Amino acid sequence: MAEEKELRVQKIKEGTVIDHISAGGSLSVLKILGIMGHEDNIVSVVMNVSSHSLGRKDIVKVEGRELNPKEVDKIALIAPRSTINIVRNYVVVEKQKPRLPKIIKGIVKCANVTCISNSAEPADSMFYVEHEEPLRLRCYYCNRYLEKDDIIRQF
Repeated sequence: MAEEKELRVQKIKEGTVIDHISAGGSLSVLKILGIMGHEDNIVSVVMNVSSHSLGRKDIVKVEGRELNPKEVDKIALIAPRSTINIVRNYVVVEKQKPRLPKIIKGIVKCANVTCISNSAEPADSMFYVEHEEPLRLRCYYCNRYLEKDDIIRQF
């Protein structure tokens, strides 16, 4: 018997589709993108749908908005296996796999209040990526560790 396919959320004409987010991660994606529900963009969130590669996944569709490179870098921190699709006139024109660089600079702050990156000195925050999953970053200056939950709280 043929598997029945069902479209849960309609296609978007223009915007961004973030697919293959680990189940339950879509709310964190919305948070780091600053989407609180007051914006003019139509946002669709699908949670815990079947996925061959992940078992379960979330999907976020944001109409009328294309992500900039800094936003893609933020998504890489909390959804490293996601796929970001740019849609124009109902067609995917660009597909990106966010990549977590070995060094994260200027995106998140060190949790150590006495770290030089939190002082008046002109030192941007900088972290080494110790582990991708589960995410663990180490401050370049003071060696304090940050994990995924610490990062999500900052946004």
